[in-house]
This record gives sequence, structure tokens and C-alpha cells, in this order.
Amino acid sequence: MTHPHPTPDRTRISSEAASPSSLPDDLRAHLTPPARDWLDLALTEAATRPAPAWELRLAEARRRCGPAHADAARVLILRAARPAPADLARVYQQGTADERRAVLHALPHLVPGPESLPLVEDALRTNDTRLLEAAVGPYAARHLTPHPWRHAVLKCLFTGVPVARVAQLATRAHGDAELVRMLADFAAERTAAGRPVPEDLRHVLALTDPAAPPHATHGGTPHGKES
Repeated sequence: MTHPHPTPDRTRISSEAASPSSLPDDLRAHLTPPARDWLDLALTEAATRPAPAWELRLAEARRRCGPAHADAARVLILRAARPAPADLARVYQQGTADERRAVLHALPHLVPGPESLPLVEDALRTNDTRLLEAAVGPYAARHLTPHPWRHAVLKCLFTGVPVARVAQLATRAHGDAELVRMLADFAAERTAAGRPVPEDLRHVLALTDPAAPPHATHGGTPHGKES
């Protein structure tokens, strides 16, 4: 399924490897004692047992940790399991929208190369804004070639995903003349249809200015999860 879910996860995930002894303090502080115990067990299983044991824990995360913290728990479980790209692809293809989103958030920690780009490309074809937010994170910034990356930025503008969710936006947009052309075409289409031009479009356009500082702020990592 690729339908948006109403309750976003705003829990920050640490950049350190997940283990029961090194859970992010902010996540642990927000979990009930039973939820902490469950997550400790889930991370231990993920680190020591093969699939599908830890995959079942992904499906339980919302019920065990609550909707506000389920994304963070799923990403921690994936990072503890360290599945191969083929296993990540299977989890993504067979999973719910929540599980797909967790896979996308976990990619920068688990896949150093571009092998998992098909998962990002699949998410970018949807209109599920939460999947789109996850898809335009650091893994996409690192591995998407310019043409699909530009289309990802336009997809965010079209669907209303804040461009602040696009990792490395300022760096990649800087001096990109083709992105300028695409933004101008998009703005012209909106104007011709009597629709407002998103303020985010003007911001991205400003970032493309080759005379502007190339590392302007805004447009960083979504939810701080993959920094």
C-alpha cells in the first residue's frame, strides 16, 4: 500500500549503530517501559537471528511503540539486522507503506552504493507524500543522477512536500541551469492554469543562482534521521 498516514514520526534517530545498549536517548525517553523492553528484544533478535524473525518485528512496531515512534523503531531494527540490498528490496516490495518508509530512511546506513536506487525510484513514482519525503533523503542526494533528482524536486513541489525534506538541496541545486528551466516551465504551467506558484519554488530557484553561496541553509535532512 502507498497511502499516506496521518501521524508523522518526528523522533530523531542517532547516527550510531543501533543496539539495546545504545538506543537514542530521545526515543527511549518517549517509550513506555513495555515498549522499551519490546524494542530491546527486537534489536537483539535483529542482530542475532535471520529473517523473518526481525521482519515480524517491523510489522509490530506501531502497535508496540505507538504511531509517533514506530518509524524510528523500524529504522533501528533494520540497522541492527543489516540486511543485504536484496533483502531490503524484498522487505520494501512486500511491506506496508510504513515499512517501505523505514527501508528508505535506513538506506544511507545500510547500502553504500547505488544498488537500492530502484526503491527510491519506485517511491518517487507514488503520490504518498510520506514516502516521497523518505525518498528524497541522503541516499537519493548521494546516488540519484541529475535528471531524476531534478524530477524528484519537481515532484515535491507538485505534491506539496516541503523542499526542506530534500537532502543536500542547496548543494545540488547550485548553478543548475536545467533545473532553472524546469522550474520556470512548472511556474508557467501553474500560472496559466490559474493556480498559485509554490513559495518553495521561488526558494529553490534562488538556490540555483551561481552567484549565491553554494551551501545556503534550508533543505537538509528529513527529521534528522539520516545525518
